[in-house]
Amino acid sequence: MKVKIINCLEDNFSYILIDEKSLDACVVDPGEAQPILKYIEKNKINLKYILNTHHHHDHIGGNNILKSKFGAKILAFKDDKERIPKIDFFLDDKQIWKDGPFEFKVIHVPGHTSGHICFSFFNEKIIFTGDTLFSLGCGRIFEGSYNDMFNSLSKLKKLSPETKIYFGHEYTLNNSIFCDKFDKNNSELKIKIANIKKKLDKGMPTVPSTLKEELDCNIFLRAKNLKEFSKLRDLKDNF
Repeated sequence: MKVKIINCLEDNFSYILIDEKSLDACVVDPGEAQPILKYIEKNKINLKYILNTHHHHDHIGGNNILKSKFGAKILAFKDDKERIPKIDFFLDDKQIWKDGPFEFKVIHVPGHTSGHICFSFFNEKIIFTGDTLFSLGCGRIFEGSYNDMFNSLSKLKKLSPETKIYFGHEYTLNNSIFCDKFDKNNSELKIKIANIKKKLDKGMPTVPSTLKEELDCNIFLRAKNLKEFSKLRDLKDNF
């Protein structure tokens, strides 16, 4: 399985998962259609599915054009049926969904939105976390509570440490500055920050990270309890 990173809008990431034998593909969170269309047409791949982590427009903005042009089916959380138009497959928490080479587990992670989900492609040890888990950060809490987000991140912490994290935005440098301010003695964090700067200097994205790196370096995953997490989230909101 190949994962192609597609830059969308100002700082969004969309992802195209391609089965290299059949050239069948899924797209995750197409914030806009044009860069997705360009890649698909250039590489002659068959877009079958659109996977949405949540309903915010910068994650679903390309849905309708891609569905109309390629007949791709939209997969999203069951409770977002009124907020994501034209869903074909309504997904539930802990559901395992499979079609041919594509197989993932749905992880419901409320906090950023009430219907936010992650797509865990467990055979490949990759996960698409949308706006719940970023490299060195986590999403703002809009529709849920601190407890919701803390529990959602706790679910993700249980995955294999080798799992590659594909997140929704290029926020990593700003997140690293925050982590470094409040976790100054973390030697693993300093190594990661140096690697982040090298990638950005070369014009490369900072995605993917790994769960092990995030467990070692992400101050939100390192929070020991809900009280500590809530304080950090408040500090980051005003950072």
